[in-house]
Amino acid sequence: MPIDIAHLSQAQRFEPAGHHGVGPVHLFGGEHYDGAVTAALSHYLPGGRAELSPVPAETLYIVLTGTLTLRTEDGSHVLHPLDAARLTAGTVRGVENRTNLPASMLVIRPNPAAGPVDAAEVRS
Repeated sequence: MPIDIAHLSQAQRFEPAGHHGVGPVHLFGGEHYDGAVTAALSHYLPGGRAELSPVPAETLYIVLTGTLTLRTEDGSHVLHPLDAARLTAGTVRGVENRTNLPASMLVIRPNPAAGPVDAAEVRS
């Protein structure tokens, strides 16, 4: 299939460990998903947070709405709408919504269930 469409109305909810006050959904990912890359939309309520833990693979965070604070060994980084962060595999991070408004973030990372990606396929 040359294209997959993800409708938000069909996104799968999930509950990652260490997340509190966060409502994430898989746009691409979840059970039986075999694509090379996952995309999740995470909604952080005021006070919502993801505990400090290492990311399993290179991960991209893109804040869509609101303001989130990303904590790493390098300190705290405040991210506003359309700000992005790239975390390398194993980076210990925490995310917090320290505001009184909800915030949403897109999380993109490789799908470990898909196996290695052939570089020749990526270039074609």
